[in-house]
Amino acid sequence: MQLTMYHPSTSALRAEALFASVLQRSDRPSPGQVRKAVAAAIRAYGDQGCAELVAQEYGDHPETAAERMLWARAVASEVFTPPPPRPARDSAPQRPSRTVGGLQRRLART
Repeated sequence: MQLTMYHPSTSALRAEALFASVLQRSDRPSPGQVRKAVAAAIRAYGDQGCAELVAQEYGDHPETAAERMLWARAVASEVFTPPPPRPARDSAPQRPSRTVGGLQRRLART
């Protein structure tokens, strides 16, 4: 039998670390607090340790673990997802609209 290693995505790792952290939903943590808690959990437990704590909590308290993971995933996604890119500004100078209007009036008269 071949042993298969699980390599979580960055977003899954962050959610697991938040789940394993000391933060609680009732704390209503700020984005900065979430980032610090995730970093602290990863430093303290490592990638594998965070996953092990999640698994242990699901085994010990499955009725609350699922709700906590839903919270952790939603908060981690919100905090760590970069904002959408802003539209690029056209660097070419725009001509004043009266020039176009003036041209249209002259064309209409001919």
